[in-house]
Amino acid sequence: MILKQERKPPWLKVRIQGGPQAARIEKWHRDHGLHSVCRSAACPNQGECWSRGTATFMILGNVCSRDCAFCNVAHGTPVSPDPREPAKVAAAVAELGLRHAVITSVTRDDLTDGGAAQFAALVAAIRRASPGCRVELLIPDLGGNRQALAEILAAEPDVLGHNLETVPRLYPQVRSRADYRRSLELLSRSREIAPAIAVKSGLMVGLGESRRELTEVMKDLLQAGCRLLTVGQYLPPTRDHHPLHRYVSPEEFIEIKNEGAMLGFAHVEAGPLVRSSYHAEEQFKEIIDAE
Repeated sequence: MILKQERKPPWLKVRIQGGPQAARIEKWHRDHGLHSVCRSAACPNQGECWSRGTATFMILGNVCSRDCAFCNVAHGTPVSPDPREPAKVAAAVAELGLRHAVITSVTRDDLTDGGAAQFAALVAAIRRASPGCRVELLIPDLGGNRQALAEILAAEPDVLGHNLETVPRLYPQVRSRADYRRSLELLSRSREIAPAIAVKSGLMVGLGESRRELTEVMKDLLQAGCRLLTVGQYLPPTRDHHPLHRYVSPEEFIEIKNEGAMLGFAHVEAGPLVRSSYHAEEQFKEIIDAE
């Protein structure tokens, strides 16, 4: 059943935040032509994260080669990768004094390596510019290219993330050009190739999945070696996107978090406004403390 309710419940109201650090991040984006998933994906936590000095940089342009039904990022024909981009993002990370940099990208099916070389170059550039900064990558599925994945892992990011987003039954409607098993294999292979690198994934709820399906996905993720998980409310960017089926209550998010911990995740970040990079630094600290 598709939800007909138009008004969001009170727990989804976002308090606008700003401040000097948010202004600095805004200025860097504007002056240096950088992209962030905070803007392109219309993240509800942009104000909070930017005010705390945290931003998720989006590389390889701001046009995706896919058109997933849940996503607000523009789709079409991407431009060629900018060879100066790794140095520009690394300079921003250093200037902003970030301790934990999160880097994601649009999907680039037009590139043979899916953009792996750009990810690897960026990790190296950040290591040179900010040796004490941890690097978390949130990568696309790379079209299942194992060599491309190995190239990214060889750069030794601290965290390697790839989002399943939803349950396998909903992939044809929500992620028509993605493959659930291919994404699971990417996570599993990451753990096999580089066991020291924390593996992370993210899910949305409210798209029409059942709790039983959600539990099965969590079990699949654990079997694939995933140790960090984020779970947040799906919010359709427009009426043309995949319809919202229900709002999940804060109490149910607590249940999901507790279930994930009971199943064996090192850390689960679950809540109505949680997104992939929300409290990323704190999540990493939790997994370090657990070891």
